[in-house]
Amino acid sequence: MLLKIEHQTQYVYSEMVQYTIQQLRLTPRDGLGQRVIDWQIKVNGQLTAFEDAFGNLAHTLVIDQPHQALLIAVSGEVDTGVATTAQEQTLPMAVYLRDTPLTQADAAMTAFARPFAGAPLTDMMQALRAQMQYIAGATQVDTSAATAFRLGKGVCQDHAHAFIGCCHQLGLPARYVSGYLFTENGNLMQTHAWVDVWQQDQWLGLDVSNGTLVNEAHVRLAVGLDYRSASPVTGSRIGGGIEGMASMVNVNQHTGLTDKQREQHRQQLLAQAQAAQQQ
Repeated sequence: MLLKIEHQTQYVYSEMVQYTIQQLRLTPRDGLGQRVIDWQIKVNGQLTAFEDAFGNLAHTLVIDQPHQALLIAVSGEVDTGVATTAQEQTLPMAVYLRDTPLTQADAAMTAFARPFAGAPLTDMMQALRAQMQYIAGATQVDTSAATAFRLGKGVCQDHAHAFIGCCHQLGLPARYVSGYLFTENGNLMQTHAWVDVWQQDQWLGLDVSNGTLVNEAHVRLAVGLDYRSASPVTGSRIGGGIEGMASMVNVNQHTGLTDKQREQHRQQLLAQAQAAQQQ
């Protein structure tokens, strides 16, 4: 499936920013069923490409001129559901058994996971999906798996963290995946998250939020131990005062956005970032 992707992230600041440095994990790579046809990042700053410890294609962004807004625009085409060679494993599997503050299982999660020892992973996925209702805004980016599990609700990030924690309790290496998801109705306008679990000498992708195995509708950007190590954008700045941020993703199968639609989305995104700044 040939997917056309556009992803824009808008920042606005109440005061002038003197210096910005960010790490961008916004570049997909070939492998695990996908092939990148074309990809580019547009931003008013200096980009330096590198490969991080998890094998992600990443960039360091530096802006050393005063600025009061920042737009990161990503676009490209990725072919999915294709036969590709497996990505080389840059880290030993033991790394993916490590817990982090975001994935650490508590007693309730351990008790939940224990009955699924030896069972198909899809069984635990469906049970966790039933246990944790998908509700946007129910959690924050720093909400732990144990907290979201106790609340019984969350978003794709929480589902991924909780599933990783449960897999660790069963002795299964698991990792967080950030990326994009194509939907027929185009209702998913943000990045998505799911889980890879190491089984039978290969990664098995499970999308807990949608209760499905990862398929040609998924485009992977980055992997890590949790959201923090696979986040599309992380960084810091000097100055800027109050920050407002908004992002928008468009994944289409046949045609990309027109110039008029792209400009409309940019104006909408700017308004959302300015509104977030006032909260």
